[in-house]
Amino acid sequence: MRTEDEMIDLILKYASEDDNIRAVVLNGSRVNPNLLPDIFQDYDVVYYVDEVQPYIHNYSVFEYFGETIIFQLPDEMGDSFSDNPDRYAYLMQFTDGNRIDLTFCLSRDLEKNIRSDTLSLVLLDKDNRIKEKPIPNDRGYWPMPPTEIQFRHCCNEFWWLMPYVAKGLWRGEVIYPWYFQNLMKGELLKMLNWYFGAQTNFEQSPGKLGRFYEDKFDRDLWGMIKEVFSLPVSGNFWKTLYTMGELFRDTAQDVARHFGYRYPHQDDARVTEFVRLIQTLPQDASSFDP
Repeated sequence: MRTEDEMIDLILKYASEDDNIRAVVLNGSRVNPNLLPDIFQDYDVVYYVDEVQPYIHNYSVFEYFGETIIFQLPDEMGDSFSDNPDRYAYLMQFTDGNRIDLTFCLSRDLEKNIRSDTLSLVLLDKDNRIKEKPIPNDRGYWPMPPTEIQFRHCCNEFWWLMPYVAKGLWRGEVIYPWYFQNLMKGELLKMLNWYFGAQTNFEQSPGKLGRFYEDKFDRDLWGMIKEVFSLPVSGNFWKTLYTMGELFRDTAQDVARHFGYRYPHQDDARVTEFVRLIQTLPQDASSFDP
């Protein structure tokens, strides 16, 4: 596996050999001072260029940086690709384990993008446009306190989705309950991030997908998170569903107290009771009679 120094040298060498490239910025986890480095961190690189057009579908990019296992051209995967885009990206997974997410972006956006992404390290600035080079920090990734409407909608969506999962489990389906349980997890992650923010005064990042939850949450709470988000090794999905409800309830009530919001106790209680009734319903039931 090529070392970080070798990869950075290669990234800068490509830029120095191309006069169209005016600046190079490294973003993401590689420049996050609060993360311990590991071998699988991506190189999130932005080349700021005078023209993007020369790099569209230019396979010499792959040849320069190494042999790929697989790559993606995300700008061409939608229906709205333009022949004259402001940016164009190559996502490249190399055979030696390294990965580069490389974006060519118009030079006019350099200063704006650096201001908007606090995890930015300027590696090269040929025109000396950035007079004061920013020091990377994760401030731009701290969670934002929820508005009361955001909190209320999150609670409503979580409890609204729960019966979908229960009905799918009762029917003996596989994909249906899994799909809706994942939607529930999305709402749960929102609440966990707000809970993390309340614990840290919204002045720390929880990390991508809760990477730092374990450092801040107590053992019982972390145990529930592991149960809910671990890869399933058994079929006790009902237990996991109830644990999700308990985890959401506990953290949401704390968030509600922190901000003085109202937690929907009635929705919680009625949905939980409804789900428990579904679980006990015989498989050959022709009607629902609570």
